[in-house]
Amino acid sequence: MTSSAFSTLPLHPAQLDNLAQLGYAAMTPIQEQSLPLILAGRDLIAQAKTGSGKTAAFGLGILHRLNPERRSVQALVICPTRELSEQVATELRRLARAAGNIKVLTLTGGAPAKPQVESLAHGAHIIVGTPGRLLDHMDRASLDLSTVHTLVLDEADRMVDMGFFADVLEIANACPPERQTLLFSATYPDTISRDADLLLKQPEMVKVDAVHEAGQIQQYFYEIEEARRFEAAAALLQYFQPESALLFCNTKAACADLAAYLAHEGFSALALHGDKEQRDRDDVLAQFANQSCNVLVATDVAARGLDIPALPMVMNVELARDASVHIHRIGRTGRMQERGLALSLCSADEKHVAARIEKHQDQPLDWQALPRLKAGTRPARAPMRTLLVLGGKKAKLRPGDLLGALTGDGGLTREQVGKISITDQVSYVALDRNIAHRAFPRLRETPIKGKMQRMKLL
Repeated sequence: MTSSAFSTLPLHPAQLDNLAQLGYAAMTPIQEQSLPLILAGRDLIAQAKTGSGKTAAFGLGILHRLNPERRSVQALVICPTRELSEQVATELRRLARAAGNIKVLTLTGGAPAKPQVESLAHGAHIIVGTPGRLLDHMDRASLDLSTVHTLVLDEADRMVDMGFFADVLEIANACPPERQTLLFSATYPDTISRDADLLLKQPEMVKVDAVHEAGQIQQYFYEIEEARRFEAAAALLQYFQPESALLFCNTKAACADLAAYLAHEGFSALALHGDKEQRDRDDVLAQFANQSCNVLVATDVAARGLDIPALPMVMNVELARDASVHIHRIGRTGRMQERGLALSLCSADEKHVAARIEKHQDQPLDWQALPRLKAGTRPARAPMRTLLVLGGKKAKLRPGDLLGALTGDGGLTREQVGKISITDQVSYVALDRNIAHRAFPRLRETPIKGKMQRMKLL
């Protein structure tokens, strides 16, 4: 038995069985270093990149101390975005299967507050939420944090970047002072080390090396003229033809402009940034996840919480000013033992930034010439289009209901229907791009579970 087996930890036998069923074969480095400390009740500052297994690390710690018989808030996880909150809550529910009827409630903006108030009135064991909505419920007196024994700050560096840290301190002060506090962060700016003294008691420090394994991510840098930055990004996308790619810009305006440019050039490209309404953000993420959009242009803040297990390419259309943020960006590709491609564009004015990245990585950058495209090369279109059905879990819709209707009265084959994802209010169905527009008039007249549902093609 190796030291990285979960069975070396003092976890309940039912939880060990559940981990085996979920496919958790052995601990990741962050789990191996942090879990013994978490289970011992220590406060912790952990630095680890996205995809390192940190949610399971703090999730197992929460569940180890949790009393299912007490229908009060025993753990609080604060996240910077709604998307990350939903992702964390989903994983906690999977981990909680071994412990019986554990209620995990998500409290985020972009959703009506009234149903959340009603859910809180019935009690919950674990709350996962964003700072603004958590404070809103505290002001309404619908959220009582006096019984919290574990407080988790997930992706604390993004909460600093987004200006949430004062809110986080206010929420933390509403929790009992004798709680356990766990702070997870992909990067560790000076501001966090200063504020940590206000939040944690004699914390242990755990850091998992954020520099990626040699050979797993192939990095190339390209020197470009500032005026031709978007053109260079389009040329690289056409040359490498990735199934999907995440492109980073440093501002919301640059994201919107680049996505519009790429869409005009024939790419299936969409933008994700903080100025978008929550419904629009949900629509964009659903399309990227189900292959209706194969190029997503995002800011660092907007990209947090994206759950993309297999991402072939990341492109830094503008270099991140902080070298550790660069490492975090490119770490979104080459995950789960897959090979990844990370491309970075660099103007003359950004050479000093590239030098910082080179020093941080402690290896020379691989500079390449922009590829020459063959005449007639066209952008690869995303293979799917998304059908938005204006009914979801609240309307008691399930994937089988949608698939049955579309392949029955809707006249589609099983092969023409892709990923189906259902939220509380709406459902997203990926359809073969070649037939989606032609099939839509018939689909619109197709009843689902005996009822007509409003729908549209995104």
